[in-house]
Amino acid sequence: MKTEHYQLNLGPQHPSTHGVLRFLVEMDGETCVHADTKIGYLHRGIEKLLESRTYNQAIPYPDRLDYLSGMSNSMTYCMAVEKLAGIEVPLRAQYIRMITAEMMRIAGYMVGIGCYIMDLGAVSAVFYPFQQREYLLDAMCEVCGSRMTQNYMRIGGVAADLNDKFFEKLQVFLDDFPKFLKMYHRLIDDNEIFHARTKGVGIISKEKAMSYGLTGPNLRASGVPYDLRKDKPYLQYGKYDFLVPQGEHGDCFDRYWIRMIEIEESYKLIKRFIEDLPEGEIMAKVPKILKPEPGEAYVQTENPKGIMGCFVAADGTANSYRTHFRRPSFCNIAIYDEIFQGAKIADMVAMIGSFDIVLGDIDA
Repeated sequence: MKTEHYQLNLGPQHPSTHGVLRFLVEMDGETCVHADTKIGYLHRGIEKLLESRTYNQAIPYPDRLDYLSGMSNSMTYCMAVEKLAGIEVPLRAQYIRMITAEMMRIAGYMVGIGCYIMDLGAVSAVFYPFQQREYLLDAMCEVCGSRMTQNYMRIGGVAADLNDKFFEKLQVFLDDFPKFLKMYHRLIDDNEIFHARTKGVGIISKEKAMSYGLTGPNLRASGVPYDLRKDKPYLQYGKYDFLVPQGEHGDCFDRYWIRMIEIEESYKLIKRFIEDLPEGEIMAKVPKILKPEPGEAYVQTENPKGIMGCFVAADGTANSYRTHFRRPSFCNIAIYDEIFQGAKIADMVAMIGSFDIVLGDIDA
């Protein structure tokens, strides 16, 4: 018997869409037949804002892309301008960037994992990761005076050196995190409901993940162990060995599991970076009004959401002629329509949350 299809709006004001994201879903009963992903509700024109300001004035704006791990974005922007202008960053500043980047990776994952578990009905499980995130934000506040959009990166280095209070606050996190990991694995990993909602749901094959240009944990969950920090090292990552986990099935559970492994690896890297932190300058000598020679540069980094790219073109003035970001969340959601087909609404919610998207990163 043929049934009549109907259209259903999911979002943009809906907690399970993780921001102002809207899906116009064609439904056959309880089953999704087709879904249009509607974006642009949070568009702020950040790239054009950067082009209307000097290179140094533009630094705070990338923090607002993936605002859950803001410094990762501004670091990518600064590295692109440094490549464009031929600026060499001091070694100590490179290590500080790596320490804070891995802190941001964990802080971002803490929101993604906690909110994902909440999407699936375990509301109490959202509070434990947020506690760990608070420890990291407290530490960052000691060195830059801000908790969420830090404005800490600078073209040529970082705004301020790490101080004793920073290390004290960070040590609180380092001491507590192993206990948190054990507790959270016990709380979630063997939960029957969590398994039922995530295993075998939203499967993405290795070939499909690569054809859609997925990056970050969503790509690695499909069995592709590609991580820029290891495959195309930047800063001083090439000196360090660490695990790049890969999933077996490419389902929602694997996307959760990959992030749990990666936060443990980031925790280990932070400790090693602190041990090896060299003395020295934290800033290169950079003019207050930077005017790179006409040219262009592109830099990619491994951000919490995936590969973040920044293209900068210079025309010899104090403002960039063109600035463009390759935003990982924007690229990752292209596959939604395909994996939604044939799924129930409840499974669509599980799939959306498993991608750990941020709308600031999608709309820009």
